[in-house]
Amino acid sequence: MHSFSAKFWSVRPKNELQALPCIQKTRHIVVNCLSRKQASKTKTNVERQTANYKATLWNYDFVQSLKNNPIDQVLKDKAEKLEEDVRSTITDEKAELLTTLELIDDIQRLGLGYKFEDEIRRALVRCVSWLNNSEGTEKSLHATALSFRLLRQHGYEASQDMFKSFMDHPESWLGEDVKGMLSLYEASYFGFEGESLLDEARAFTRIHLSHRKGDVSKSLREQVCHALELPVNHRMLRLEARWYIGAYAKRSYANKALLEDAKLDFNMVQSTLQSDLKEMSRWWIGLSLANKLTFTRDRLMECFFWTVGMVFEPQYSNLRKGLTKVTSFITVIDDVYDVYGTLDELELFTDAVERWDIKAVETLPDYMKICFLALYNTINDMVYDTLKEHEEYSLPYLTKAWSDMFKAFLQEKKWSQNKETPTFKDYLENGWISVSGVVILVHTYFLMSQNITKQGLESLENYHNLLR
Repeated sequence: MHSFSAKFWSVRPKNELQALPCIQKTRHIVVNCLSRKQASKTKTNVERQTANYKATLWNYDFVQSLKNNPIDQVLKDKAEKLEEDVRSTITDEKAELLTTLELIDDIQRLGLGYKFEDEIRRALVRCVSWLNNSEGTEKSLHATALSFRLLRQHGYEASQDMFKSFMDHPESWLGEDVKGMLSLYEASYFGFEGESLLDEARAFTRIHLSHRKGDVSKSLREQVCHALELPVNHRMLRLEARWYIGAYAKRSYANKALLEDAKLDFNMVQSTLQSDLKEMSRWWIGLSLANKLTFTRDRLMECFFWTVGMVFEPQYSNLRKGLTKVTSFITVIDDVYDVYGTLDELELFTDAVERWDIKAVETLPDYMKICFLALYNTINDMVYDTLKEHEEYSLPYLTKAWSDMFKAFLQEKKWSQNKETPTFKDYLENGWISVSGVVILVHTYFLMSQNITKQGLESLENYHNLLR
């Protein structure tokens, strides 16, 4: 493989993967801060806190040294040819449905699902017809569980009742059908609240899979251990693809064209992600927040990695970069409120963001000035891009989301400083905003949507329950 061995397998050493910081013992320092009425003029001694956050492990020079060599046109042409071969296999209606379903599962876990969405959808329509045949559902636990999982994963209706006969008579499959048990175990994680049959299936299969790990082939044992560690729908897609390519390559019956396509695609996507990361690293260094606000967490890499978990597909570079900026600001601002700022300063900061007026910066202490201006300029740039590309003015929706999050941060600061314990109801009502999901999802709508609708905007403005 052209670049697979050099790029695909390059990983960070284990001792450098501890990227998420542990908050050490808080210490206090005395610095000059600014009073509420004349923040830029009057200085008083105030005791500050610091969380002693560790410096980032991913320094600028290291990130910029990443070799994201673009895939040449010859390899791109080869990948397209391989994709055509895979596409024809998915759409082969003469193939056994179970064979097609297993192919779809392999495609998705290899990280290729985004390339074959239409073909997968058509194949699943066939699957719905198959499930409506009562004889078909009883042929195989593996086929039934796999079809159930794939259908629910893609938003189709599938009833838990299809497993009733299996759970009523486990002796018919418990002895030797480890593959069926594994499929049922994975499918059980797609259950809805109150679906007790799936809860029972998950507990039952987990126990028996744990006892049977030593009685199966090496390949199946590896899959069982992987699933028991963490089910597939709880895994990050890019990391799952990284693992699954290696596991799939060990199988004697592996589809060679599919495997080669997966390796090529992984390297092409990896190149795009590395390019995005390097661009974000340059943006972050240019912003200089980490240097100016040394009491905050410098976590650009972690924020970018989070966006890859949300959307890894190469066509969503703008979304990843936009959300990296958003989550980096959230991390810094969270530390301003939780660790460093006084209540008076934070009230000024919250008011400035609610007003979204450049003149408000005059009332802020120096360390808040740079933070406010960086946020103000970045969000306004995003608003301009949305207006330019979609002819939609997004500023009122974005500033409302940010303002509400600042207010929620401020409320938590008041509770902490006043040593006040809120009621559970009050805590939840404030918490669903302070966890920052609303800010992220509102930005996502404008960064990702090709068709911004009036209904969508109203849902953002009124905080639809999906945002809660």
